[in-house]
Amino acid sequence: MMLPWLLLYACSPAKFVPEGKYLLKRVEVKSDARELSRNEMSDYIQQTPNTYILGVFRMQLGLYNLSGTDSTRLSSRFLRRIGQPPVIYEPSLTDASVNQLLSFHKNKGYFNAAVSTEVKRSGKQIKVVYKVDAGEPYRIHTYTPDIPNDTLVAVAVDTLRSLVQPGAVFDVYTLDNERERISRRMRRDGYYNFTRDHLMYSADSSNHKVDVSIQLRDYLMANPDTLPYTIFRRYSISKVIFHVHPSSSATSGVLQPGEMDTITSGQHVLIGPKKRILTLNSLLSGTYIRPGERYSDSDVENTYSSLNSLPPVKYTDISFTESAPDSLICRISITEAKSFTLTSQAEITFTEGYWGVAGNVGTVHRNVFSGAESLSLQGRLALERQGDVIAQEWGGQVGIRVPRILLPGYKLPEQRVLQGSTDFRTTFSYQSRPGEFSSTNVGGGVKYNWNSRRFNRSLDLVDISYVYFPYISPAFRDSFLTTGLYNRFNYDDYLIMRINYSASYTGYNPNRPMRNYMSYRYGVETAGNILYGLDKAFGSQVDTAGNFRIFNIRYSQYVRGEINATYHQVISKSKKLVYHVGAGVAYPYGNAEVIPFERRFYSGGANSVRGWSESTLGPGSYQRFNSLRRDYNQLGDVKLDLNMEYRSKMFWVLEGALFLDAGNIWTIRDYPSQPGGYFELTNFWKEIALAYGVGLRMDFSFLLFRLDFGMKLFDPARINTQAWRTPSFKDMAVHIAIGYPF
Repeated sequence: MMLPWLLLYACSPAKFVPEGKYLLKRVEVKSDARELSRNEMSDYIQQTPNTYILGVFRMQLGLYNLSGTDSTRLSSRFLRRIGQPPVIYEPSLTDASVNQLLSFHKNKGYFNAAVSTEVKRSGKQIKVVYKVDAGEPYRIHTYTPDIPNDTLVAVAVDTLRSLVQPGAVFDVYTLDNERERISRRMRRDGYYNFTRDHLMYSADSSNHKVDVSIQLRDYLMANPDTLPYTIFRRYSISKVIFHVHPSSSATSGVLQPGEMDTITSGQHVLIGPKKRILTLNSLLSGTYIRPGERYSDSDVENTYSSLNSLPPVKYTDISFTESAPDSLICRISITEAKSFTLTSQAEITFTEGYWGVAGNVGTVHRNVFSGAESLSLQGRLALERQGDVIAQEWGGQVGIRVPRILLPGYKLPEQRVLQGSTDFRTTFSYQSRPGEFSSTNVGGGVKYNWNSRRFNRSLDLVDISYVYFPYISPAFRDSFLTTGLYNRFNYDDYLIMRINYSASYTGYNPNRPMRNYMSYRYGVETAGNILYGLDKAFGSQVDTAGNFRIFNIRYSQYVRGEINATYHQVISKSKKLVYHVGAGVAYPYGNAEVIPFERRFYSGGANSVRGWSESTLGPGSYQRFNSLRRDYNQLGDVKLDLNMEYRSKMFWVLEGALFLDAGNIWTIRDYPSQPGGYFELTNFWKEIALAYGVGLRMDFSFLLFRLDFGMKLFDPARINTQAWRTPSFKDMAVHIAIGYPF
C-alpha cells in the first residue's frame, strides 16, 4: 500500500525547479477581521501552491516528477499531462496578491487595513504568509434615498427586503447586490427600461461611521423632466407572437411564404409551418407573459424555463419591441428539437452467483399529438444460466407525459393556476426461474409533477401494482418458505393501490458556489385505504383469515414515510464535508400483516452503510443465513442512515473521499422469520452498525463514476460474540456506482 507513495516522493519535490528559483510550498492568509471568511480571501491570492490531497500529499506534483527528463517519451508525456508542474515562486504575484487583499478589505469596510508578507525559505521551497491588520471596520450610520420617484423610493427603503441596514459593516459588494435587488424589483413591476446601472451611491464617512445615499446617475438627473418617459415608464404587454421553426430549417432560419401559416387567437399569434409542430394551446400553457398584464422579468424567466423544458423545443429566444406608449410586443422564437429517438443497451449481469445477458430497447416521440406530449416505449429481455436451466425475465413499459396538469372536469384557463406535467404509465413484466417459481407483475398509474428552480414535487394520484405467482415449486416452498429462510410474504400474490407524495429541494446556488447549503427529499405514501373503506361501507365478505380480497387477491394496506437531509459544508473550492441523515418508517395495518416486499427498506450498499453489500445488513441483530447468496429476510420497516463524508479533488478528473457510516433497519413487528429484527425504542441504538472507508471518484461533468471501499467497524449481528471488528478483507465491501451517495 505504501509503494505508490514511496515512488511519488522518492524524488525531491523541487526536482524540476530551475537553479536560482524556488518551489511555492504553502500560502497562508492571516487576518484579524473576524467578520470576513478565509475562503473569500483565498480567492484574491494570485499564486497558489501545487494541489494537496488531504492537506498532506502533492500527488499531482509527484506524478509530474516521475515523468523524467525525456519529455518525448510516451510515458513521460502521459505523466506530465495528468500531473502538475511545480509552481515557481514569483515575487511580482505576491505583490499583486497584497494589492488584491488590500482592495478586498477596503471594499468590505476596513478602510484602514494594511497587508504585509512574510516569506520563509526552506531549501528550495518557500512559504508565503500574508498578514492583514484590518483594524476597526466602518459601519453604516444612515441610509437614505435621494431619488425623484416615489415607487423607487419605496422599493429602496423596504426594510424587510433591503440588504443595506444601519449598523452593518459598509460593504461595497452588498451595495452592488442592493442595486441589483432594486433593479429586479422595478423590472418585475413593469419598468422595462430600468437597470442597475442607473443607480449610484454617495458616502460620507467620519469616526468609523458612513452616511450612505442612493441616487440616480448624474447624466439622468441632468434631464429630470424626461425620466417619467424613459426609465420610469411602466409597460404592459399588448401582444404575444410565437415564431416556430422546424429543426430542418433551423440553420437557414426562414421558411418560404407558401410553407407558413398564421393562427390568431385574441392577442396571441402563432406563425409557423402549415404542418403543425406545436399547437397554440400547448405554447400558451408554458407561457407566463400575457397580453394586458404588466411586463415582468420574472415572467420572462419563467417562460424561458417552461418552454425550454418542453420535449420538442430545442431552444427559445424572447425579445420585446415598443408598439405604442407604455406597450410592448413580445416575440417568442422557438426552434424544434429532434422529435424521435431510439435507444438500445446490452449488458452482462451477475446476480447471486449466476451470469447472464440482458438487453433494453426504447423509443421516445417528443411531440406525438403536436401538443408537446411525449410517448415512450421501453422493452427489456434478460436471460440467466442457472446450472442446467435458463431463467428469463421480460417486460415493457408504455408512458405518456403531458406538459400540463390534467384534472377531470378541469379546463386550463388562459391565466393558469396549475403548472407542471401529467404522466400516464402502464408496465408489465414476467419472470421465470425454472425449478423455483414464476411471477407476473402488472402495473400502471397517473402521476403529477411540479418543477421549479430548487423545488421538485410529484404526486402519484393512483399507482396500482398487481403481483401474481402462477407457479411455486414444492421443493422451493419446502426448502425456503416453510423453513423461514425466505420470507413467505414475499411470495404471496398481492395488490397494491397506493397514493404517494414526494418532494425534493436543493439550496445550492451556482452564483455562490462557496456557500454552505442544505438539500433534502421526502415522501409519504399510503395504500389500500380506499379499497378498505369501500369494503367496509358495502359490508364485503372476508376470507378465513379475516382479510378482504379483490379478484380473490388480498390487497395491501399500509402507510410509509421517508426523509433524507444532506448538509454540504464547503471548506474550499476543492474540499467539502457532507453530512447526511436518512430515516424511514412503514407500518402495515387493517388488511395487511406485513409491508409488501418492494416497499420495505433495506440497509447496506453503495448509498447506505457501505461496510455491507446491499441488503446484507439487519434487521437489528438478525444473523443472515450465510449459506444463501441472498437472504430475503434482510428487509425492514424502520430505517436509519447517518453518514459523514470528506470529499477532496485530487488531480485530472479524480476525487478522493473518506467516509464514516452508521445505520440499520428494523421490523415494526416481531416476525418469527426475522429474529432479532424487532425495533425497540430502548434498545435500537445498541444495534446501529458502524462502517468506515475510502472512495475514489471520476468526475466527467456529465457523469460521476464512483468506487467505494467500506470496512465494518461494529457489526450488530455479532453483538453476542465480537461486534467490534478489526480491519480484515472478510469485513470489506466494494461498491461501484454512478453519482454521489447523497
